[in-house]
Amino acid sequence: MQTSVTFKNLEPSDSLKDYVTGKLNRMDKLLDNPAEAQVVLSVEKIRHYTEIRLKGDRLNIVCREKASDMYSSIDMALDKLEMQLKRQKGKIKNHRPNKGTESVREMNPAPEPGNETPEIHIQSIEYKPMDIEEAGMQLELTSDNFLVFTNARTNRVNVLYRRKNGDLGLIEPV
Repeated sequence: MQTSVTFKNLEPSDSLKDYVTGKLNRMDKLLDNPAEAQVVLSVEKIRHYTEIRLKGDRLNIVCREKASDMYSSIDMALDKLEMQLKRQKGKIKNHRPNKGTESVREMNPAPEPGNETPEIHIQSIEYKPMDIEEAGMQLELTSDNFLVFTNARTNRVNVLYRRKNGDLGLIEPV
């Protein structure tokens, strides 16, 4: 990780610079791609401020902390940065699931001895183009738990379902 450390109203110190770069290099394992970190260490009256800007591929994180001691403000800022990195990485992982990584054996495991696999019943349904609001009214008129329809706006197959709390949920392809 490329790190630049700037001092404001503070004597430049190699020990502070080494401390910050060492801690940031440990965070490199949380990053998928190379990133650039800009650290600003400053003192105003009796407060010590640390500001860290992390820029990378699809990544832009800024965190600021203040404390009565410079080392503690650095530690608090790094803790905040780590939390934000983990949250960002979780969002990317949840938003873009790995498709096709499961093998066929994982998807259809062999039945254990004495454990029969349940029989699958196949039912054909017809679905017609309609708006989401119209599909909601259609689902309310029936006792079914779900309704398959073609979204008139996107021309894609959607599923409208009744949730346990009585609300409706919509499944639409990406």
